[in-house]
Parts: sequence; C-alpha cells; structure tokens
Amino acid sequence: MIKVMIVEDEPEIRKILGKMIEKQDGFTVVAACGDFAGGITAFMKYRPEVVFMDIDLAGESGLDCAKTITELEPKTKIIFATAHSEYMANAFEIYAFDYLVKPFNLERVAKTLTRIKGIQTAFHGNRESAASEESDDKVVVSAEQHKDKLMIKGKEQMTFLDKKDIIMVERLDGETIITTVDGEFHTSASLGSIEEKLDPAEFMRCHKSYIIKLSMISQIEVYGRWTYTVKLKGTSATALMTSQKYEEVKQLYE
Repeated sequence: MIKVMIVEDEPEIRKILGKMIEKQDGFTVVAACGDFAGGITAFMKYRPEVVFMDIDLAGESGLDCAKTITELEPKTKIIFATAHSEYMANAFEIYAFDYLVKPFNLERVAKTLTRIKGIQTAFHGNRESAASEESDDKVVVSAEQHKDKLMIKGKEQMTFLDKKDIIMVERLDGETIITTVDGEFHTSASLGSIEEKLDPAEFMRCHKSYIIKLSMISQIEVYGRWTYTVKLKGTSATALMTSQKYEEVKQLYE
C-alpha cells in the first residue's frame, strides 16, 4: 500500500479528501493533521510516500512545511491542494508533484493517484538500516583533497575515494550519501561542500538534494509536474532532476 498523509487545516476537507484517496486501490491515509508542527511530526512517524499539502495552514505556510519534508526525504511526492492558484510558481520551486485547486474533483484526484501508482522508480530499500549499522563508524568528508581523490575521515581511519568512481551524491535525512562503483559512504558533510570538490564538466547538481555524474546517466523519466527521475549505471538508486536541469542535459547531447 502507498502511504498518504494529508496536511489541511479544515477538518471537513481533511475528511472529504481522505475518503477520495482511500477510494483508490492501493492507497491508505496514514495521517491527517491541520498544522505545520503536526505535519512534520506525522511525517517523521509514518514516512508517507505521498503528502497532500494545503498551502495556507491557518496562517502557517504549507510551502515551508513541504520544504522541511523534502529536506528529510527528497522523493516524497508533494501534492499541493489549495484554493489559490497564484501559488503555483512557489510550488514549482519545491518541485511539487502536482497542484490541485479546491474544490476537489474526484476524477482529478484519482488521475493524480493513478499516475503516482504507475511510476516505476527504484527506491533505496534497506538504506536506513544500512545507515544505522554504520552509525558507529560514521565518516566525515574533509575539506582537504589531493588530485583526483576525495578524502573521507572516519573515527579510526581515512578512506580515499577516486572521484572518477563517484556515481551520485545524495542528501537524505540530514546526512550525505556518496554512491560509488565500490559501494556507499555516509557522511555529515554538506552537499555543497562536496560539489565544490567535483569537476562541473563531469558532475551536475541536478536537484537541490542530488549531484550526478553525467556520463553515468542511463535513462531520464517523467516523475512529477516539474521533476524527473534519473537512472544511473552502476546503482539501483535513482536521483531527482528539475525541469531546468533536464533542458540543460538535452542541450548537452543534442
């Protein structure tokens, strides 16, 4: 079942939207809340794949709530639901999967959910448990570098990664994951600090939470209204790409 969370400040609308969602096969509403704090707490508890987010949460910003959620899990499908179409440009900046204007139409909601169900993406599987197992040996990327190596400092050792072997770098749950041909490395370093050490001719910051090696792209698929997923050679993990970066990649290879 695909887990869905609703963040909406009007109880009656939460109820109606919840019924619409659960009429669709394969979806279950795991949480329905009415404010910013409740939304973040419920997301941390249930980790839904899909979030229906009202933009105006009784004076609080649903856009800010969505930003916080996508920092925790970039692949969360955020569907903004609002009575105000003028916020669409702001939703674009958060890479919304879709944008629904109230009053809701069952057919429109069903269309969005059907599209979600049909998307074939490779998720990280046991990545959280792997990160937990490595927590005692957590590594940190140093600002130091030497030629074509990226130095990773651990508590009792240093690891040197060949930059040519890096496939993807991802920011997830407050840590950075470097995927290479030899496996994954978890670090507390920021995505920006790693980006500075990589050659922009070889690597692209394709999304606020992802850096990819251009030569490792094998396929790009539509993901949301303004977002794409990128499949990369050498890993089952996928990256997200904005529509702007998608156009840049097209120009590179045309």
